[in-house]
Amino acid sequence: MSRWEPNARGRLERAALDLYGERGFEQTTVSEIAARAGLTERTFFRHFADKREVLFSGAGALQDLLVDAVASAPDSAAPIDVVAAALETAGTLFQERREYSLRRQGVIAANPELQERELIKLASLASALADSLHRRGDKDPAATLAAEAGIAVFRVAFQHWIEEANSRDFPQLIRESLYELKAVTAGR
Repeated sequence: MSRWEPNARGRLERAALDLYGERGFEQTTVSEIAARAGLTERTFFRHFADKREVLFSGAGALQDLLVDAVASAPDSAAPIDVVAAALETAGTLFQERREYSLRRQGVIAANPELQERELIKLASLASALADSLHRRGDKDPAATLAAEAGIAVFRVAFQHWIEEANSRDFPQLIRESLYELKAVTAGR
């Protein structure tokens, strides 16, 4: 594959995931990722700060999507329902990238450092959701509780979604998980 071909970033992502799956995250070097993608290390570092960022580079776009969805929600909607709708929107995008999500999660699950990074990313998403709810006028503790609960719903739904036997789509699992949370908090 020649260096001038388009989509260097996508090629690097695919090469990294392939190598992480074959050799493990810790055993894979940036040089190997770049070589597999037919690119240079310099090109790698134009797109990613380090080899972890291949797995987490979409966090900013996900946060923007969630924040925009909260901002566009009707003023009359309850904070938890606003968060749920935002997560379902994100779930639709995840659904389109199921194979990538499965592979990415496999790499993260095998590495404690990456698991910690994933938790930090989720905490950042909860904070961004709470800030968005505050901007639309929702007060604490409702805004923070809705954001934190929403991320918990997202995590539970995601775990069910990546199970091999699962045939339901991610947005549906988010709705079902939220329903279960509401049932638990209602004492049913």
